[in-house]
Amino acid sequence: MRQDLTHILRWIRPGARVLDLGCGNGEFLALLRAQRDAVVTGIEIDPDAITAAIARGLSIIEQDLDSPLQNFPDQSYDMVVMAHALQAVHYPDQVLEEMLRIGRECVVTFPNFGHWRCRLHLATRGRMPVSKFMPYSWYDTPNIHFCTVRDFETLCRQRGIRILGRDMIGGEGGQSKLARQWPNLFATTAIYHISR
Repeated sequence: MRQDLTHILRWIRPGARVLDLGCGNGEFLALLRAQRDAVVTGIEIDPDAITAAIARGLSIIEQDLDSPLQNFPDQSYDMVVMAHALQAVHYPDQVLEEMLRIGRECVVTFPNFGHWRCRLHLATRGRMPVSKFMPYSWYDTPNIHFCTVRDFETLCRQRGIRILGRDMIGGEGGQSKLARQWPNLFATTAIYHISR
């Protein structure tokens, strides 16, 4: 399981109602159900991922995250999670607003495109980086909004979003001291716990 998902676990209370936006094959939701006795629902658009999640016995709704989530009442979930999908939606600011409307608290994770390796690759090669972590070329990537830690925190300030906590993953080894001290430069993945 991806590191960002294991970091999120500590912010989810036992028995919480959790909505996972872009839940993929439901692996994380199944873990929440098993380890936190959470009441879980997922939203996904990929038919194969939906089939895999349903095979796990999960409640999955087929829905595009770029369309309003009006079928969910205000504050109807304890936690809304969106892991590694913020950069792939057309209107990330609007999706964040919907998350905060639906959930009392939210967790968002995203790749930090301000990481020093991305900067170095662009500076020395003049091309978008391709790596094991982000194995796409510029023309076939699902990422359409390249966000940095500083970009996200600026958006939160502008929109009145409270940052309750954050974790920074610094690579294969987990949360490094450099990623905690200078996240915009050394974090590969940013994890934010937010609310209104």
